[in-house]
Order: sequence, then C-alpha cells, then structure tokens
Amino acid sequence: MIQVRICLDAAKSAAGIEIEGHAGYDEYGKDIICAAVSSLALNMANSVEAFTDDPFEADVDEESGRFTFRFTGPVSRESKLLMDSLVLGLTNTAQAYGQKYIRIRFEEV
Repeated sequence: MIQVRICLDAAKSAAGIEIEGHAGYDEYGKDIICAAVSSLALNMANSVEAFTDDPFEADVDEESGRFTFRFTGPVSRESKLLMDSLVLGLTNTAQAYGQKYIRIRFEEV
C-alpha cells in the first residue's frame, strides 16, 4: 500500500509531502497506481523547480517507493497551485482505486 502524508502549514496549505510504499495493484512494471502516484509527484517537483524560484528539498528512493518534498522558504502562489494539483490528483486516484492501494492523511506541521 502507498502511504501519503500531506504536511499542512498553519494556513492549511500543503507545505510538503511524504509518499512511501508500493500499491501492489498488479505485477511489478504494470502497477498503474504506482505509476500514477510517481508521475504526479515527480511532475509537481519538476514543475516547482522549472516554473518558480521557491526553495525546496526533495528525495526519491525508487526501491522503497519513498518520495519526500518540502518547501524550505516562502511558498509562491504558483507553488501552492502545483501542490493543490498534486493533492487533487492523489485524492482522485485514492477515490478511484480505494484505500486498499493508497491511503492519504493530512497533518499540520
């Protein structure tokens, strides 16, 4: 199962995310849920890097399925939109396939 922890700031905006695990939806290489989650997360990080000047830290470990991302300074309107888009995509994926494969929790940090 993929565990997603969305870290919220005091204003309830997504300020970071931790993703860990594998969905186990199908055999390795055909797991569409893992592929969707990976694509959404990496696209968000690449978009923040390409389209904003917002500082962040990110780390990926393909073997464990771990992805971490957090802003290390002020977050622009553009980055907030990118994070909101990631959360929407992950939430829609979880609703479509169920908590057997992906579980999302929101935590204020």
